[in-house]
This record gives sequence, C-alpha cells and structure tokens, in this order.
Amino acid sequence: MKLLYEAWRANDLYDWTIAAAIVAGVAVAILVIEYVALRVVTVLSRRTATPIVDVLAQAITATKAWLLFPVAIYAGASAVDLPRKLEQLVDTVVVVALMVQAALWANRFIRSSFERQIARRRGVDGGAVTTLSLLGVAARVSIWMLTGLLVLNHLKFDITALIAGLGIGGVAVALAVQNILGDLFASLSIALDKPFVVGDFVVVGELRGTVERIGLKTTHVRSLDGELIVFSNADLLKSHIRNFKRMQERRIAFPVGVTYQTPLEKLERIPAILREAVEHRDRTRFDRAHFKAYGDFALQFEVVYYVLSPEFNVYMDVQQAINVEIYRRFGEEGIEFAYPTQTVFVQSAAAPAASAAGG
Repeated sequence: MKLLYEAWRANDLYDWTIAAAIVAGVAVAILVIEYVALRVVTVLSRRTATPIVDVLAQAITATKAWLLFPVAIYAGASAVDLPRKLEQLVDTVVVVALMVQAALWANRFIRSSFERQIARRRGVDGGAVTTLSLLGVAARVSIWMLTGLLVLNHLKFDITALIAGLGIGGVAVALAVQNILGDLFASLSIALDKPFVVGDFVVVGELRGTVERIGLKTTHVRSLDGELIVFSNADLLKSHIRNFKRMQERRIAFPVGVTYQTPLEKLERIPAILREAVEHRDRTRFDRAHFKAYGDFALQFEVVYYVLSPEFNVYMDVQQAINVEIYRRFGEEGIEFAYPTQTVFVQSAAAPAASAAGG
C-alpha cells in the first residue's frame, strides 16, 4: 500500500487519467483482436482444412484475456512515474503472465498436433497410437516443468540450489510417491515393449475388453458390456495379460456326442463327416477328428481345427456353418445326437423278494 500511495502522490490527476485511458484502450484492443481473429480463423477453417489454420485456431482458443491484461497495465504504467520497486513488480507480473500464456499456446499446439497424428493412425497402427499418446503427455508435462523453472528463475529463486535440493530429497520423495513412479515406469515399459496397444482386445484375470487409452498412470479398457475398466499400469504389468489381437489364428476344439445305438458302420464314418464339414469352410485348417471316449450317455467325438483369423466374429461365423453342416449330414446319414438320458431297468415280478429288497 505504501508503494501505491507514493505512486499516487508522484503523479497528478491528468497523468492517472491518461494511464487509465491507455489501460482501457489496450485491454479493449486485446479483446477486439482476439474476437476478430477467432471469427476470421473460423471462416477460413470452413473454407479450407489446412494444418496452419488449425494451429491458429488452437492458439486463439488457448489465449486467456486475463493473462494479457497485465500488458495493458504495463502500457498504462509507462504514462506515470512509479517507484522503482513497483515498476519492477509490474515488469515481473507481465513477464510471468506472458510466460504462462506462451506455455498455454505451446501446450495446446502440442496437444492438437498429437491428437491429429493419433486420429490418422487410430484403427490402423495401434502401436503408434500408444507411443504418440504417451509422448504427447510427456511433452506437455515437460512444457509446464520448463515454464515453472523459468518463472522461478525470473522471480530470483536460485534454481541451481533448488535442483540440488531436489536431488538430496529425491530419495524421500521417491519413497513417498513410489506407487506413482511405479505407474510411470510401467507406462514407459508399455510404450517400449508394447505388450498391448490401443485397439487390442485383452483379457486380464476375469476382466476383458478393448484397450481404449494408455496414460502415464492408468490404462482404460472398454469391456464387452460397455463399462470402462481402469487398470493401474504397474498392477496391469504384474498380471497375466492375454492379448487376443496378436493371434495369427485361433485353435478350436469342440465335442460331438452321438447315441449308443449308433451302428458301427455309421460310427466309423463320423470322423470323415466331421472332417468334410470343416474342410468345406473357407479360412479353416483341419487338424483332427477322433472317437474320443465313452461318455455317460453319449459316444464322444472331438474335432480340432484352426480358424485362419484372430477375429472372434469370423470364428463364430465359421463355427456356425460347421454346426449346420454337421446337423445336415447327420440327418442324411440317420445318425442321432445324444442328449442326457437315463435308462431304468425294472426287475421282473418273479424275482426273489430278497433280491428286490437288496436292489
């Protein structure tokens, strides 16, 4: 307050009026320029889709008038005489505000650039999407860390001592945030080793779904039922991850049961029928078909084949066609499918009472 009082006494009313007019004029000019620039860029973006127009649009939307208002105050301060400390304070506020505004522009530019690259590769190159997502987050964090150091340096803090202090206290900080650091290193491992990428279908324990986003701390998986499952990166890498998207082909084994009343000659033809049902389908490779076992109520056959595609829907289409073909062929051959049944043997009335009681 003392500095403001000294400044007020050092200038007459005319000087303060001029200064206020300059502040108001510069503030209005900033708002008008921002509004006009946004309208012009909006019109240009409708007429042409070029990267430079997108960059300008992102920069304008990231502009904060309250961060540019100190520029108006700085311009107005040039019309009056201020105490040296107050003049230095105004200079510091203006520089810090411009640094933060520049960081906002850089942050929005990096974000929009990476989002544009990710959109181009989404659904085509999951590994690139994963890497770009993590690099984008790391770049934005770096921008704000650098801005913070520059601001502290301008505020006359000893950055060298600060960094040294951080180094000395690093062990204590690391122990305090070891879980967070574990997730950060896990995200780095995911980016480098790529056990899964965005778009992969994974199974972790009893949970399964499609990888939707990989961040520095968590990975988001969209389940088949639609809910979002959030995994900690460190916990995720400690688990057994089954990545179905990396399959080149899918091995299928399924049983077929026929009744015990099936004649021997028809029983011997069943493996050939099963083989033909598989081989007549596209994108399949037959492995084997065998009379596997005597079940409780069925003669059990097992068929093993490969679907030459990792897609689950392709597998279901193939399996459906095979099932229909087996049903048709069994009907033509007069072979009956087995289903759970029980046979009850009734003892004749002439049997000894003792035997009946024992049975």
